Amino acid sequence: WQSKLAIFVSMKVILIGYMGSGKSSVGNRLANILSVPFLDLDTQIEHDTKLSIPEIFKTKGELFFRKKEQEVLQQLLENDTSFVLATGGGTPCYGTVMQQINETENTTSIFLHATIETLTQRLFPERASRPLIAHLETQEAVYDFVRKHIFERNFYYLQADRKVDANKDISEIISEIVLQLF
Repeated sequence: WQSKLAIFVSMKVILIGYMGSGKSSVGNRLANILSVPFLDLDTQIEHDTKLSIPEIFKTKGELFFRKKEQEVLQQLLENDTSFVLATGGGTPCYGTVMQQINETENTTSIFLHATIETLTQRLFPERASRPLIAHLETQEAVYDFVRKHIFERNFYYLQADRKVDANKDISEIISEIVLQLF
């Protein structure tokens, strides 16, 4: 077990999936369990640009954001330190991001897969804090929005090295990830 852990700590774990799939919650706890830093890609971008994500979108636009996102991700992937990284829900869907992640040595991408029903249940109560869905007023509208996006994004998400069922309790999700890593 110790030798396997030693092998792991020289790795980067990249969590991908739709918003509400648990990337930040799972990532934070997983990093703690594995004794490696937890990083959030959006937070890294905000630190790098000195702007919040909504400010970037408003003042510089989505194209600037996506270019910056890919640049910051590349810097993290080139870094020799181990970490668990939560990406944005759209991160893997732009440019060559999934290829970048999958071709980086000592890096494992994990798709946190949740059903549309689970995502809707998680996202509806917190939609005000999520700019993409803040304007949606009913659970049905959130469901339809998520369904459309999932259809568009699954092609990219399914390119991950591993797929984990994220419809479960966070402890069960983390256990499944640890078992897959070792």
